[in-house]
Amino acid sequence: MEALASLATAAGLGWASGIRLYAVVFFLGLLQYFGIYALPESLQTLGSPWVMGAAGFMFLVEFLADKIPGFDSVWDAAHTFIRIPAGALLAAAAVAGGDPGMSLAAGILGGAVAASSHITKAGTRALLNTSPEPLSNWTASASEDALSIGAVWTALFHPLLALGFLLVFFVLAIWLLPKIWRGLKRVVASIRQLLGTPA
Repeated sequence: MEALASLATAAGLGWASGIRLYAVVFFLGLLQYFGIYALPESLQTLGSPWVMGAAGFMFLVEFLADKIPGFDSVWDAAHTFIRIPAGALLAAAAVAGGDPGMSLAAGILGGAVAASSHITKAGTRALLNTSPEPLSNWTASASEDALSIGAVWTALFHPLLALGFLLVFFVLAIWLLPKIWRGLKRVVASIRQLLGTPA
């Protein structure tokens, strides 16, 4: 049961990193710095004021960038190469110090979960950007901010509950991703038609 809880924590951190990496790192650092939660030794450096300062600054930049329709999709595209490996590293570090095989498994799981949450988020936001009004985009962005922090809290303090939420997410993602893909194909086809470019 303890191994399952550790993997659930790792997966939860990976999932949240796929949505808001800098918020996750900053929040984990705050929990460590103020003694609210004792992170594993491999993650305790997140409580350094230098790390928290850098993560907090990037969290602020991302918070603002993610509220700008269109630019948020550019930001997401660039962060494909940051969030997924970072989610894998955070997940592996969350269970480091014990069985190396468990740490590797956590890294693989964390990377896979970070990839799925990142792709779902980026695809959904790209579709929302086709709407002429910014309200839906701002609402989605604010929801992602709160959801990522809530996911970290749940992963640390209630890992088995986090595992249940992750299972629900995967069911929804399997249902939603084909619809997102079809929607994005329609958007690309519309843009090509406007530009007079052959499909």
